Amino acid sequence: MNSLDTHDSSADQAHSPQGLLTIGEMARHFGVSLRALRFYEDRGLIKPLRQGLTSLYDDKTRARLSMILKGKQLGFTLTEISRMLDERQEGNETEVALALAPNQVLEQIDILERQRAEIDAALIELKETQARLAAMPAQERETSAMPAAILTNSSQRISASPFARAG
Repeated sequence: MNSLDTHDSSADQAHSPQGLLTIGEMARHFGVSLRALRFYEDRGLIKPLRQGLTSLYDDKTRARLSMILKGKQLGFTLTEISRMLDERQEGNETEVALALAPNQVLEQIDILERQRAEIDAALIELKETQARLAAMPAQERETSAMPAAILTNSSQRISASPFARAG
């Protein structure tokens, strides 16, 4: 159990063998939902042990989930993460890590920098819109169609960005 977890999981531990976590313990430990864990399992990213209907997570599965979450934090898709995990484990069955090629690291840096630039531009535009709205008389602000048009144009520009990556 992690030190930030205030839930008494003694009932959970009574049902899980030594060193194994139940799905609830796993979710609390990593700060993810049960649904997310089941989704990762359905996608084949993690493979918990089974004891009847109970999913149990060993050290290797916990390390694998940790790498999945790290890959997501770095902006990789689940498809990319799965491929990196599989490539890395082919050569070493005991180590769980992401197999990152130097060019892949550089490409991801480029993608994240472009996304940051687009987010910065969107924030500037929204702050300018908010300032214009704040300067309008209250009655005009409530009845004006102009703010909606400004936001619609911003949304269209953002939705055409590389934020939505396949996978």
